[in-house]
Amino acid sequence: MSCKYVEIGIESGLPVSVDGKRLSPASLLAELNEVGGRHGIGRIDMVESRLVGMKSRGVYETPGGTTLFTAVCELESLTLDREVIQVKDSLALKYAELVYADKWFDPLRESGDAFMQKITETTTGSVTLKLYKDFVTVTGRKSPFSLYRQVISSFESGQIYDQDDAA
Repeated sequence: MSCKYVEIGIESGLPVSVDGKRLSPASLLAELNEVGGRHGIGRIDMVESRLVGMKSRGVYETPGGTTLFTAVCELESLTLDREVIQVKDSLALKYAELVYADKWFDPLRESGDAFMQKITETTTGSVTLKLYKDFVTVTGRKSPFSLYRQVISSFESGQIYDQDDAA
């Protein structure tokens, strides 16, 4: 089977399209489950600790979720600064704990939503991914709100950023 390239469109942190076609959240996930599933994306076999203290084995398959997670994180790497990403990542763990513990209506979970909505206002653009043999590979990313500037961050030209200034 040959590889498949998909372009995920994202607006304010939320995936809205696949290959330029706007879809509802459910349809978008279904489309990526189908495409990603054909390429073995998002399958995991793990032993986990349950709330009651026992260990259990779980096999999960989330091709659409894995594809979307990769695309959104990649776009966030363009549009969010380092400190915001660090806080977001630490809060994501707490958020997952709250949801897993059935605390959906907890004010802390609602506050997490408000934080994410605020920081992803500029997470808009698209990410192109290559799906092939269990791997999701980022092949392109673009955003009108990108914080990346090649002319500034290139270590080759030395015109704007002089590495000696960092010493």
